[in-house]
Amino acid sequence: MKLAIGIDVGGTNIKGILLNEKGEILKQQYAATKDEPGSKWRESILEMVRSLKFDLDKSVDVIGLSCPGFADEVNKCIAHLPNRLTGVENFIWEDYFGTSTFVINDAHAALIAEAKFGALKGFKNAILLTLGTGVGGGILINGELYQGLSQMAGHFGHTSINPYDDETSILGMPGSLEYAIGNYSIERRSRGRYKSTYELLNAYHEKNSYATWLWLDAVRKLSLTIASLANTLSPEIIVLAGGITKAGDALFKPLKEFVDMYEFRPKGKLTIIKEAAFSDLSGAVGAAAFAFSKI
Repeated sequence: MKLAIGIDVGGTNIKGILLNEKGEILKQQYAATKDEPGSKWRESILEMVRSLKFDLDKSVDVIGLSCPGFADEVNKCIAHLPNRLTGVENFIWEDYFGTSTFVINDAHAALIAEAKFGALKGFKNAILLTLGTGVGGGILINGELYQGLSQMAGHFGHTSINPYDDETSILGMPGSLEYAIGNYSIERRSRGRYKSTYELLNAYHEKNSYATWLWLDAVRKLSLTIASLANTLSPEIIVLAGGITKAGDALFKPLKEFVDMYEFRPKGKLTIIKEAAFSDLSGAVGAAAFAFSKI
């Protein structure tokens, strides 16, 4: 049975898995990205790949790597990613690893994972949102990933929730969903009170009034995006992936209540909203599955 390594490079963490063709995760590893000047995040990835290969009876057939940004037309590198992961643009990972390697946008990888092995299996038209350091997404049309021009389709994080907000996303959108709920902005959004969404949620569970307002405001803005996507693209299902989904009921319960307020539901139409099967490993699984499809 063929084996693939899947690597998901996020702004906060690097996740790696060893996957077989059935979608079974045989090994998994995590490491901090440390996306800062002078950091050795690429060396950390190489060390992870070597560790995942260690003690195998056979060699790994292919490697898939998911990352923020836009992949090139042949999926060998990230062609465009401003202001993050310095050195990733046009870096050929296949040469670095010495193994056939295919590169894909991280949210597109998460969609592939869910369509192939997870919560989207059996659905033809779907949307996936990744909620983590930032917010990404992917679109499934007639069972196929829709990548769009320059392979950038699905960047729902850059939907404008409040056009009067002076804070802009990395694509220049004011009042973006990514700023409203992404982990990268929590310290600024909370005026320095919380350094991570994890800290915010701890305060929310303790019924801190400020944390409760801040968290529910972010969830409401997410619900507006979801309802807008349901109203405009009319998918069968919308799946949420990424580290923020670990919030569980603290996310999904108020989200359902808000979506119930905003989604247009003629004749009982109801868009399914589910958590991704692979949670924070969806990017790594999808990268490996995408690499399998290339061989």
